[in-house]
Amino acid sequence: MSFFTKLFGDSNKRVVAEYEPIVAQINALEVKFQAFSNDELKAKTQEFKKRLAKDETLDDLLPEAFAAVREASKRTLGQRHFDVQLIGGLVLHNGQIAEMKTGEGKTLTATLAMYLNALEGKGVHAVTVNDYLAKRDTNWMGSVFHLLGMSVGCIQHDQAFLYEPKKVDANEVTVEMQNLRPVVRREAYLADITYGTNNEFGFDYLRDNMVAGLEEMAQRSEGNNFVIVDEVDSILIDESRTPLIISAPDEDSGKLYETFSKIAPKLIENEDYNVDEKMRTATLTEAGIEKVEQILGLGNIYTEGGIKYVHHLEQALRAQALFKLDRDYVVKNNEILIVDEFTGRLMQGRRYSEGLHQALEAKESVPVQKESRTLATITFQNYFRMYKKIAGMTGTAFTSAEEFSKVYKLEVVAVPTNKAMIREDWPDSVYRSEMGKFQAVAREIKECNKKGQPVLVGTVSIEKNELLSALLKKEGIEHELLNAKNHEREAQIVANAGRRGAVTVATNMAGRGVDIILGGRFIDGQDKDDWQRAHDSVIVAGGLHIIGTERHEARRIDDQLRGRAGRQGDPGSSRFFVSLEDDLMRIFAPDKVKSMMEFLKVPEDQAIENKMVSRAIEGAQAKIEGYNFDIRKHVLEYDDVMNKQRETIYRRRREVLEKASTKDEVQEIIASEIAKIIKFHAPSEWPEDWNLEEIREVLKTIFPLPVEVAQSMADAKNRDDLIDYLVGLAKIAYEEKEKQLGEAKMREIEKMFYLRTTDMFWMEHLDEMGYLRDSVRLRAYGQRDPLVEYKNEGIKLFQRLLGTIQTSFVGSIYKVEMMSEQAAEKKEVRNILAGQVVSGGKRNEVGRNDPCSCGSGKKYKKCHGK
Repeated sequence: MSFFTKLFGDSNKRVVAEYEPIVAQINALEVKFQAFSNDELKAKTQEFKKRLAKDETLDDLLPEAFAAVREASKRTLGQRHFDVQLIGGLVLHNGQIAEMKTGEGKTLTATLAMYLNALEGKGVHAVTVNDYLAKRDTNWMGSVFHLLGMSVGCIQHDQAFLYEPKKVDANEVTVEMQNLRPVVRREAYLADITYGTNNEFGFDYLRDNMVAGLEEMAQRSEGNNFVIVDEVDSILIDESRTPLIISAPDEDSGKLYETFSKIAPKLIENEDYNVDEKMRTATLTEAGIEKVEQILGLGNIYTEGGIKYVHHLEQALRAQALFKLDRDYVVKNNEILIVDEFTGRLMQGRRYSEGLHQALEAKESVPVQKESRTLATITFQNYFRMYKKIAGMTGTAFTSAEEFSKVYKLEVVAVPTNKAMIREDWPDSVYRSEMGKFQAVAREIKECNKKGQPVLVGTVSIEKNELLSALLKKEGIEHELLNAKNHEREAQIVANAGRRGAVTVATNMAGRGVDIILGGRFIDGQDKDDWQRAHDSVIVAGGLHIIGTERHEARRIDDQLRGRAGRQGDPGSSRFFVSLEDDLMRIFAPDKVKSMMEFLKVPEDQAIENKMVSRAIEGAQAKIEGYNFDIRKHVLEYDDVMNKQRETIYRRRREVLEKASTKDEVQEIIASEIAKIIKFHAPSEWPEDWNLEEIREVLKTIFPLPVEVAQSMADAKNRDDLIDYLVGLAKIAYEEKEKQLGEAKMREIEKMFYLRTTDMFWMEHLDEMGYLRDSVRLRAYGQRDPLVEYKNEGIKLFQRLLGTIQTSFVGSIYKVEMMSEQAAEKKEVRNILAGQVVSGGKRNEVGRNDPCSCGSGKKYKKCHGK
């Protein structure tokens, strides 16, 4: 007991004591709820919802809601929540982490908080560590929620389910999957309660922010409400070092860059494109677009090629017209290296963004790097912090309490066990060599096996798993092997690990999610007396014995392995075997420990048990845990920069999707872009400082200008008048475009153009932020904080991204044309943006290359200058 605990008392005990009066209230309601029929019990759910609508809170309803869940569980599963499980439910409801030992019934405990919070109708998510457990828990706990009138969904990697009971008799409820009906993913998310893995919830969030329509979204549009994370330390800590990434191979991008790199030199400045050296932009003219279309054999590059073609063309033109070899970049070792414009030094590891670097590679005929393009990414920390309330369960949380508090603002509460823990944990046995250690492990397994005591052995890798298996085979000991190669039998192997004489050799046991029952799991049809005798014989033999063949770098992983024994007051024991050749000891153990072993000349297969060795192991684990915490903190700090940007982009996408009409917003974007161009080329209020010709040239590439525009611009009295006049022209041109295409189709095009433009440049931005992150690490040598550098430059890149999206959108929206009726007859009606098939029939609108309807005999685009 620490000094502070002695002085101030145990804070955990105080928290548990505060929950005990509420437990007493719940228990006092038990008789009342027992008297309800099933229909009356189900009706309580609607009653609770009505009371919530009348300004009662979830806390007001808590005692009755918990009592209802306990009664439903008794009737469906035959399991009554223990008082300590009620405490666990209170911990979860209050947005804390419940540390509950293995076998204490975390899955059942979670039903209490899940039901109560689901009454709000905003959805509750239950996160498990694998698809099997998500499916099992949906089917198993689904009967409890179903009796109470709640719907339960399940999300799997490639499918989704709703709980739909096929058996009415409560005594026939099983954990098999016969009660799950396949549904579309969104239906599972719209259920009151949804089970799934952390990966699936995270990936669905990312995919939902890439859709082109609200109907394509899977998750609820109002966001994430409440989540309970099972094995919370495994998911929120161990897996949080690796972010979720949705990527796609960009196999054809190299060919496209090469194609357009051959076209760009054929274009003539001031005829096919205009260069604005001040703004470092190169803009195609109508003649230039027509020339490119002829080279490619396309009628309309915007319709038949899509934004992707236009993007590649623009980047090839920039590479050709604006970037010069040995000035902006050099070719070295068959790579394009950027030259820092301020220092003249080569910027190793940096790449131009938005596909420009690939365009330069194609221009200089060096290999165009093939990349898996990152479409979307997020860390688990930032995903789960989006929930309004988060809670978790695990058997081992206190060793990571500091990280839970700092990263997630989660408090850990240790829930007492229902029965006293009587497991005996033996001191570590330390050996000089790894082989000597494994020989000793095999001897101990053999001794336990002789007396019928079941043994569960934990190994750190498949290699060590199979090495021990080979030793056991030599000794003639029958055993089950559990690792990634046969994980599909995981539940069956673990469930039977408590049988008399059973030997189970498994890799990391964290998060297996299946109880090990002494004597083996009771099977339907089995004689109860026979099972009881088998159960009692294992107890007499000493219960389940746990052997750890190596100390893990995280203490809680060792604690999780130990926790497999001693469930619900069962006897059991545990021992860890360690060698000086183990990675943990070899790298982190003090030299004096190794020297002591050498000095004493301890034989390879003889163990020592020494407090100094135990302290050395604990110290090594503490060092590694601190190091890994720093890594995760480092990942989070960098992702926090991206997170703000991601939230902005995703919020804008959602706003566009939810609006019935985006016309006003589009007009504002166009006006803003025109004002930006004018202010750049007309920097003051004095007309003599205005470059009207450049303004006219730039705007002409965006929308058609009338013949009299030059004189009208020259007549403008001040810059605001000039802006108003040109914005007005842009609005007139937009109205003409809307008449040509139709109002409904124009609204659809606006949304699709904005979304696709945003997605395309956001994808490029993710790449650029990745390159930036790699490059800023070197700045530490210059006494500059890489994170501060990343934040500062990241902000600039993001501001440029927003400007690029706006510029590209405005530059494209006026150029869209509908396909001609003849073209529509030849092929499916194509999406305006990227050639994707959409519903609809023939088009009556006139295409750019069709004869004009005015009878002039000219092509429509020539006749009207469009």
